[in-house]
Amino acid sequence: MKLDYDYVIIGSGFGGSVSALRLSEKGYKVLVIEKGKWFQDKDFPKTNWNLKKWLWEPKVHLHGFFKMTFLNHVTVLSGVGVGGGSLTYANTLPVPKKDFFNTGSWANLNDWENELKPFYNTAYKMLGAATNPKLYESDLLIKDLAKDIGKEAHFEATKVAVYFGEAGKKVADPYFNGKGPDRTGCVFCGACMTGCKYNAKNTLDKNYLYLAQQLGAEIIAEKEVFNVSVLKSKDGSEGYKIDYKSSIGKKNKTSITTKGIIFSGGVMGTVPLLLKLKETTLPNLSAAVGKNIRTNNESLLLVTSTDKNPKDYSKGIAIGSILHTDKNSHLEPVRYGEGSSFSKALTMPTIHNKFAIFRLFGIIGLFFKQPIRFFKTIFSRKYAQRTTILLFMQTLDSTLQIKLGKFTKMKTVKESGPKPSAFIPEAMELGKKVAKKVNGIPYANFTDALLGTPTTAHILGGAVMAEDDSKGVIDKNGKVFGYKNMLVCDGSMISANPGVNPSLSITAISEYAMSKIPVKS
Repeated sequence: MKLDYDYVIIGSGFGGSVSALRLSEKGYKVLVIEKGKWFQDKDFPKTNWNLKKWLWEPKVHLHGFFKMTFLNHVTVLSGVGVGGGSLTYANTLPVPKKDFFNTGSWANLNDWENELKPFYNTAYKMLGAATNPKLYESDLLIKDLAKDIGKEAHFEATKVAVYFGEAGKKVADPYFNGKGPDRTGCVFCGACMTGCKYNAKNTLDKNYLYLAQQLGAEIIAEKEVFNVSVLKSKDGSEGYKIDYKSSIGKKNKTSITTKGIIFSGGVMGTVPLLLKLKETTLPNLSAAVGKNIRTNNESLLLVTSTDKNPKDYSKGIAIGSILHTDKNSHLEPVRYGEGSSFSKALTMPTIHNKFAIFRLFGIIGLFFKQPIRFFKTIFSRKYAQRTTILLFMQTLDSTLQIKLGKFTKMKTVKESGPKPSAFIPEAMELGKKVAKKVNGIPYANFTDALLGTPTTAHILGGAVMAEDDSKGVIDKNGKVFGYKNMLVCDGSMISANPGVNPSLSITAISEYAMSKIPVKS
């Protein structure tokens, strides 16, 4: 049988984009299927109040690139669109500390720290990583906090996927010897996470995917894969049939065939699809699908200044600095651009207490104790300019399991370690210190405050590496146990807690996996 493609890649995030370029370079015919839209710079919303262009929820005609998924143990923030999470992430590219490489289900499969070093360097180069050259008010606020707690030496500017150059000036491709697109110097508007309208953010459609297209890779958007089945042989060695449909509008269905397949839809795309396929057309998949889900043990707090003449915390890049508070923990100041204050509608003051009823009483008590400050934080007319978001992360480990739900698409169950909590004592204490500096009140997502479930932008695992299919879904090279020419390259393959923003690690590990695939004969 003549097959339509050598490889079909489901999803165009960090893993999918790496796969598209490296396979194209090796002579394979590649198709990338992305359920989100294809965005140009001009398509991004001016602020996140433009929900139709910012949020992804096609059932209610929201066709943006930012998705919120509410699970019973965690609220997940993720990206949708050509370029995946790179469209809405905060550009930050830290290398995890040593523990990441020596823990989890992949720990004994390789000397990961040394094996991955060259691939981290490649990822840095491809993503145009550069150290943030200028600290703005929210960075200086955290630098001041670092001094207060005796950690000034542990504060530093972040390495980010941004072209700085001369602000607002367009230049010919500065990264790939003229093979890439023109770029424009960052203007430090703070709007990285609502989509860069100034051509400065190094999203995947401007590096990996752009170069893959030059080599013949096809990319189709607004299509969602709903079934994968084998052709003839039970192990897929003779190829696969992939069924997909339109993700927006009429659900027109199409089928194609391919020799190989790579799942790269992120945890929120890959894991539920694999769970469904295990019950139907791909029964050889490991029973470990959906297990070993991690959340980076993080906390998101929002602090709004009520000072009469506040500083502007919206200027800069999304995350311009990082403070290493101890060997397991990190704090990053996060910002949205001017006018992007939609998060105000989803937050409420956060009170640390085990029981929801006492948290609610605490919020009411806060209103009576500080009514003026309370109203100022809620009704601030310049919310984005007055607000600093505190992202606190830890490498301390605990895991969940994702299952298919009867009434919802997915549900989570506690697996190992303490269940994720929105109330991390160290984070709460740092939030209070920052709030005191700006005369504010720590807020959190309403699910965090009421239910005690954290919000994460770094959901990981569910198709982890292991020595065999009793402990994981893929081997050390990303190949799926039980099937031929099938790989997972996205956040679901991450097999330990990095404790920092994971995009660079997903890119590096995908580079490693692609290096193991031979050139097409």
